[in-house]
Amino acid sequence: MIRGIASGLDEGRTTHLMEELCREAAAFRFEVAPNPCVGAAVFAGGREVGRGFHRRWGGPHAEVEALSAAAGSDAPRERWDLLIVTLEPCSSLGKTGPCVEAILASGISRVVVGALDPDPRHRGAGIERLRSNGVEVVLLEGTAPLERVAPHFARWTSADRLRRPRPWMIAKWAQTRSGQLTPPVGVGEGRWISTTASLEEVAVLRGRVDAIVSGVGTVLADDPRFCVRPPGDIGAAPLRVILDSCLRTPPEAAMLRSPAPGEGVGAVHFLSLVGVGAARAEALRAAGSSVHGLHGAESGGHVSLSAVEAWLWDAGVRRVLLEAGPTLLRACLAAGAVDQVRVYTGAVNGGRGPSMGEWLGSATLDGRAERECGEDAVLEGFPRPV
Repeated sequence: MIRGIASGLDEGRTTHLMEELCREAAAFRFEVAPNPCVGAAVFAGGREVGRGFHRRWGGPHAEVEALSAAAGSDAPRERWDLLIVTLEPCSSLGKTGPCVEAILASGISRVVVGALDPDPRHRGAGIERLRSNGVEVVLLEGTAPLERVAPHFARWTSADRLRRPRPWMIAKWAQTRSGQLTPPVGVGEGRWISTTASLEEVAVLRGRVDAIVSGVGTVLADDPRFCVRPPGDIGAAPLRVILDSCLRTPPEAAMLRSPAPGEGVGAVHFLSLVGVGAARAEALRAAGSSVHGLHGAESGGHVSLSAVEAWLWDAGVRRVLLEAGPTLLRACLAAGAVDQVRVYTGAVNGGRGPSMGEWLGSATLDGRAERECGEDAVLEGFPRPV
């Protein structure tokens, strides 16, 4: 029994609150992955004065949000005496500053933590930092189990993933009702399946990844820009990485043009087989892109997916959006390289090309969620490792 967690806040109420924070935090799981779902609450004299969540990848952490909410309450800072958080506060600098420093700056004297950071590189470091600065820390193990709250983060920090790191890959595709990625001739100019609302969602998602990855087949078929437009953050345009083993992309491709007004574009990188097409590589470089030679797959004829993942990681890419045709999409799914899926099914019958219906019918998706976006149906989830 843990006594005196805070004035007017007993262990039972604290445990109930921890469960509530976990449940509410899980609503943001697809937006924060591979980061964990985390919730936090600030108290003053037993009264909650601020609650926060980690809502999007790269955004403020739950502790910072909760402290900000408390600052907007009627409780003066000197009365803040307790922070409850579902996961050990971070102690290292990432896309945001360490949460332990924000907690120390707040003057809060007691912190209750629901679970330790599973990453062995950081596990216990946040708690030790707080304690070494005079903050009392209570660990209520079992009240916020990661296998239930954020199983995707447990996979991200697994021993195998830490030993052989690779970016978190989100596969996004739009399909017709029968699972084809290309609509029938005469529908959506032969290209578009999704509604405007879905296209706007994707624009936001593009501004929240480090790189967009696609294949040369998509480039030749659709001549895409892979840019970020409003409501996406055009100032955070990701790298555009094209797997083009034999460098078939023409230097006149749309993605190699200068950005239009109100459009954000990232640098273009082509990943090809080593030694392929020196003249073609030079032409693509002259058009403003970079070309990188990689080792081929054992089956030959195309670059190795593991080599692609290693190149992305070395380039500092941690969150990838895979926007590709059925060939590359199926290859990545079959290889277990996809960590998360977002599928838009439009109100379109029929279609051209292979269907993704068989994969979707047999896949097991953890954290599965179904919703609507305009007239489109949206499916999200984390494919279970095979």
